[in-house]
Amino acid sequence: MKIGIFGGTFDPIHLGHLRAAENAREALGLGAVYFVPAHTPPHRPGPATSATDRYAMVALATSGHAAFITSDVEVRRGGPSYTVDTLVTLREELAGQELWLILGSDAFGEIATWREPEKIFSLCRVAVVHRPGEVPKSEKALELSAERVSWVEAAGLPISATEIRRRASERRSVRYLVPDAVADYIEKRTLYQ
Repeated sequence: MKIGIFGGTFDPIHLGHLRAAENAREALGLGAVYFVPAHTPPHRPGPATSATDRYAMVALATSGHAAFITSDVEVRRGGPSYTVDTLVTLREELAGQELWLILGSDAFGEIATWREPEKIFSLCRVAVVHRPGEVPKSEKALELSAERVSWVEAAGLPISATEIRRRASERRSVRYLVPDAVADYIEKRTLYQ
């Protein structure tokens, strides 16, 4: 079976993330998509919420889709969340499955700067979700990838986690930007305030 691996800070997970995963699932015939919240993202400032809260929000957001699975592989491991380490672990846990790393075009453009990018491409195929007409931003990423990349066109939803955090900090509604269960979780736990 083909399995998608969709990692991220998910601070918080929103409808744009879910739509990207669904587009990749349909386009590539993935049997499942594993959502992997990062413990500590190595390429950006620390998240505004704990790994436990972000894991809980991802679990709530994905619970209604039989093919979406929340993985705690990076939360369990702790420390910086390097994609290459996650792929090594998941290849062991999901032995015999064909792994597909799902990335947005912005992340794909930076993949040459990640830890052991060549090894990443040896461990999985890569699905780059992009907007119609968008072109890759990194020639180096294309050199690394050779024939291990598939492009998944998606209209994309103009939703940003930064905007969601700002709205929550101003005590404004985040409904219809995130799944209802995530909006309730943010409100009950007073996240981002």
